[in-house]
Amino acid sequence: MAEHTTSARIEHALWPALLIAVSAVSTLGFACVTPFAAFTVAAALVLPIRSALFSVAGVWLANQAIGFAFLGYPWAVDTMLWGVAIGASALMTTVLAASVLRIGAAWNLAVALAMALIAAFIAYETGLFLVTFALGGRDAFTPAIIGQFALLNLVWAVGLVGTHIIFRHSGSMARLRPSMRRAAA
Repeated sequence: MAEHTTSARIEHALWPALLIAVSAVSTLGFACVTPFAAFTVAAALVLPIRSALFSVAGVWLANQAIGFAFLGYPWAVDTMLWGVAIGASALMTTVLAASVLRIGAAWNLAVALAMALIAAFIAYETGLFLVTFALGGRDAFTPAIIGQFALLNLVWAVGLVGTHIIFRHSGSMARLRPSMRRAAA
């Protein structure tokens, strides 16, 4: 039992850092199309809700910081309001993904993850679409564009969840434990 607890603590410390680092690097390539629904599902799968929310907030913050610092996001009120809307939608989606995963705990993991991703994606895109009534941008919500974002989120969710599963089952946690204990001492 103590080994499981130690492994869970290490996982809960490393997973948010990994999600934030991966999102920061991906932002350089994807800029405005960060697959937040995928990140929310990956965070909600591994972490308690509070940690998942902090992790997704970190993913969002890294995305915004890189966008404004390196990608030339304009320092305009509407750009900043879109940033806030993206963050709020991502946090709302995190709560939804965690709820679906909790409800689906008795289901097959693949089914629970699929349902969580579908719910998260729909909620995230709906949240952003509602913002278009105040800030404009409805032209970005065509079926073709939404379909591309859905596929992007699916690929990222598979990659992130797959990374977690591989990491967890490869014994990587066991190899990290001694070095983590030395670092904490």
